[in-house]
Amino acid sequence: MERNEKFCLKKPKMNKYKAEINVMPLKALLDPQGKAVTGSMKNIGLPEIENIRIGKHISLELEASDKETARAKVEDACKKLLANQIMESFEFELVEL
Repeated sequence: MERNEKFCLKKPKMNKYKAEINVMPLKALLDPQGKAVTGSMKNIGLPEIENIRIGKHISLELEASDKETARAKVEDACKKLLANQIMESFEFELVEL
């Protein structure tokens, strides 16, 4: 082999995905923010709205070799950082871009 010969390692094809994540307080736990907003509904003329629960919505993009790998990475991110599993539940949708 000559010195100037270059070796080209092929990188695995990476696909781009978008995850839409909803994190909500567990139903068994009190949601003080939701309770406060529910209580305020009658003050603004909407007493028929009740049992409000307030959570958070997270949107992210990632690259992965396939959809199952992407799903595993999003779930890992939710479990380790994005949701407190003691107090919150999460669900997400994943689409390929």
